[in-house]
Amino acid sequence: MTDPISQPVPQHKPRPLVDVLVSILIPSVILMKYSAEDDLGATQALILALAFPVCWGLFELLRYRKFNFIAVLGVVSVILTGGIGLLELDPQWLAIKEAAVPGLIGIAVIVSTRTRFPLIRTLIYNDRVLNVQRVNQRLEERGLVEVFEQRLLKATYFLAGTFFFSSVMNYSLAKWIVVSPAGTSAFNEELGRMTLVSYPTIAIPSMIMMMAILFYLWRTIHGLTGLKMEEIVAHPPK
Repeated sequence: MTDPISQPVPQHKPRPLVDVLVSILIPSVILMKYSAEDDLGATQALILALAFPVCWGLFELLRYRKFNFIAVLGVVSVILTGGIGLLELDPQWLAIKEAAVPGLIGIAVIVSTRTRFPLIRTLIYNDRVLNVQRVNQRLEERGLVEVFEQRLLKATYFLAGTFFFSSVMNYSLAKWIVVSPAGTSAFNEELGRMTLVSYPTIAIPSMIMMMAILFYLWRTIHGLTGLKMEEIVAHPPK
């Protein structure tokens, strides 16, 4: 009989379409279409809508048994949103929360540069994205480790900037769209609309910025090491 503890942990594979469906589309439809009193009602619709991203986030964390700072912060963010709605707090708190989450990540990215575990390595410069071992070996051979570390620090500031951009945009979007009192069907509908609008106006630009940072890192690595693209990018295990 196989011991379940000894079974290997499945490797996490990104599923962006599922993430968007579960975390954005389904909750938004529930909030905008089923918050009226003759449907689910404001409270029940809010609870049901928030259950999807919370359960999905917890499933990802438990399934792959790996602490993920961003994933945990995302689950906390959804729970806080639910708390603001269920406790019927001033919508101003929603705008503050929307700005605080990416803002805290941006601050954490900068602060982490003073620690042994900079977040740039966790989010971008890691074995899942790049062939870190080969890159480091070539940098050591050429005596360019210190130069690369300076460029990596610059990329860290770029990365923090993407989160600060999200923070400002989140706050502006929340103040603009969510104006109704919490605990009402109008608040839920506005929350669902804000969630939908935030994807093209915030998530996609942030993704483009992240790709630009990856391109900057690739150019830096290529220039310092002479390695080709296929030698720099990490290959999935066979």
